[in-house]
Amino acid sequence: ATGSLVSIFVYDVKPGAEEQTQVAKAAFKRLKTLRHPNILAYIDGLETEKCLHVVTEAVTPLGMYLKARVDAGGLKEQELSWGLHQIVKALSFLVNDCNLIHNNVCMAAVFVDRAGEWKLGGLDYMYSAQGNGGGPPRKGIPELEQYDPPELTDNSSRAVREKWSADMWRLGCLIWEVFNGPLPRATALRNPGKIPKSLVPHYCELVGANPKVRPNPARFLQNCQAPGGFMNNRFVETNLFLEEIQIKEPAEKQKFFQELSKSLDSFPEDFCRHKVLPQLLTAFEFGNAGAVVLTPLFKVGKFLSAEEYQQKIIPVVVKMFSSTDRAMRIRLLQQMEQFIQYLDEPTVNTQIFPHVVHGFLDTNPAIREQTVKSMLLLAPKLNEANLNVELMKHFARLQAKDEQGPIRCNTTVCLGKIGSYLSASTRYRVLTSAFSRATKDPFAPSRVAGVLGFAATHNFYSMNDCAHKILPVLCGLTVDPEKSVRDQAFKAIRSFLSKLESVSEDPAQLAEVEKDVHAASSPGMGGAAASWAGWAVTGVSSLTSKFIRAHPMATQAETNVPQRPMPEGHPAPAPTPLSATSTTSDRWETQEDKDTTEDSSTTDRWDDEDWGSLEQEAESVLAQQDDWSTRGQASIAAGQVSPPEHKSPESDWSNWEAEGSWEQGWQEPSSPEPPPEGTRLASEYNWGGPESNDKGDPFAALSVRSSTQPRPESDSWGEDNWEGLETESRQVKAELARKKREDRRREMEAKRAEKKAAKGPMKLGARKLD
Repeated sequence: ATGSLVSIFVYDVKPGAEEQTQVAKAAFKRLKTLRHPNILAYIDGLETEKCLHVVTEAVTPLGMYLKARVDAGGLKEQELSWGLHQIVKALSFLVNDCNLIHNNVCMAAVFVDRAGEWKLGGLDYMYSAQGNGGGPPRKGIPELEQYDPPELTDNSSRAVREKWSADMWRLGCLIWEVFNGPLPRATALRNPGKIPKSLVPHYCELVGANPKVRPNPARFLQNCQAPGGFMNNRFVETNLFLEEIQIKEPAEKQKFFQELSKSLDSFPEDFCRHKVLPQLLTAFEFGNAGAVVLTPLFKVGKFLSAEEYQQKIIPVVVKMFSSTDRAMRIRLLQQMEQFIQYLDEPTVNTQIFPHVVHGFLDTNPAIREQTVKSMLLLAPKLNEANLNVELMKHFARLQAKDEQGPIRCNTTVCLGKIGSYLSASTRYRVLTSAFSRATKDPFAPSRVAGVLGFAATHNFYSMNDCAHKILPVLCGLTVDPEKSVRDQAFKAIRSFLSKLESVSEDPAQLAEVEKDVHAASSPGMGGAAASWAGWAVTGVSSLTSKFIRAHPMATQAETNVPQRPMPEGHPAPAPTPLSATSTTSDRWETQEDKDTTEDSSTTDRWDDEDWGSLEQEAESVLAQQDDWSTRGQASIAAGQVSPPEHKSPESDWSNWEAEGSWEQGWQEPSSPEPPPEGTRLASEYNWGGPESNDKGDPFAALSVRSSTQPRPESDSWGEDNWEGLETESRQVKAELARKKREDRRREMEAKRAEKKAAKGPMKLGARKLD
């Protein structure tokens, strides 16, 4: 009915074997009425005049199971300890609770289920310890009679034995066979052979000649579980806890699941799949275990086939994404790499992505960070609307307005990684503008990420955009305060120039170079982005937590925005400590020396470029800054974080009016300052050409001395869309207006002071009327 596997035990009724038939019928009756976790579970049965059929849970005889495992490397000692524990526990139940003597404990009476659990069967010769129904039935099988204890043939010692003495002797025989193989004769029991030393003393008690000293099964278990005992190990403790998990306190369950992940690697695969996994699913479904079950759940999930994973794990994962528990959400995002391949696109777009995007708006920086990084895994499965519209809105808002520098950096990083999945129109609108904005970020690793973003997505830009939009932005970074930013900028400039030069030498290459510009989205097109592999998933996570928590003042100083309060009860993850040597000036100078000796010949080929790891770049920036917060505040106060030279043209985004577009929300860290006295305009220089210098200056809009006259039509820059220049002009005007207001205020204060001095001090109680 359920499709579950079963085992069937068959006995054929033969003429003249009435005694054996009665034994079989008695076994059928016992198995049907006895219920215990360590006794073979009866499911169904059929009794006719010609046969007996008994249906039980799916099991394998212990002898066959051990032989199969020997071929695969043998059973571990912890597995054997738990198996024997189960058999002894079943005997204790029979003797102490039911007053029954099993009378047939041997290798043939033990079975193993698919989880590796040992079950006691072979109830054929069971009888009552109280004498009801007569004495023990006769076996009549020599192979079974060799397990009988010696006192059965010695009538003089019958009166002094305990009711469990015979079964405990047979248990000793079973232990000997488990470790040494089939028992040839009873005298072989004197030599323990391969029995572990921690078990030998207790084994000797079982096979002692005096039946009176053989321990009760319950006491035998207690002795073996004592400190240093054979059954005192993590595997047995885990099993015992799982058996009683329904009556454990919530705090005990939480602690157990937290420690379970460390132990799963040493546990048998079958045990993890068939015993641990059902308990984990039950604990999440009904026990309110929460996020702690995720780590062991995904660890066990590695043992499942794709079909089993879809049936057992995925429904739970989808349900978890709708949880409002912050700990649950962040664990899911951190471990998404383990289950993303099992999620189909409709599930991702309709049941998972709508819940994940709430993380972009979370007040906890750690959740915002993990949400950004999870997009690298979800992007290939997102549909057109979710990827090119919804996701881009959130990325635009994060990159422009998030107060955490590392999260703005991660957003730029992730955008560069998923650029190949975007549609051609979205790439054209988003990439250049987003990376240009990143190069103006006061957080140095964000500027590095902007440069690396240009480099990794170089195949998506036309030659026109490379020359008119990208190179001017990169050139501004060649005078960046941070050397790591300058180094990456020079690398990228050389590569773009090399690309432009090759097309200039051979214009026929233009079509080949620009083949990806208008191509449809394809995961295979992100060839250049492969040089970033690893940092968006692994490296940046530790990097971000370092910056957010190890340098909280730095981020606050860089963005000049007050920190959002962290939610109560959800502390941020502990920061990963930075190496002490990474902050020394000696190492920084050594790195600079290495950079200066780099062979420049290797920078001529784009595909050979090693753009480096973002985490390494960011750590280099940290290493150079001995006092991050102090210098960060000082540089912002001086207006040196993002000098006017970093202004870059941005794409026309007028058709994207949604809140949080790439055009909105970006605040300049500092207003442009007028150039020093004596600064010459670009048109005053002789650039080496035959033309005269009387043409209009294309850079005049960047200066305070900007001309209101339109530029001549012959100006080569006239065709470009230099957005942002009007913005700078407005900022200059606003700055002048502010200065006028300040001057006026000071003038008024001076006049008030003069009036006050002329009239003298005011009398007590008098009121001055202006």
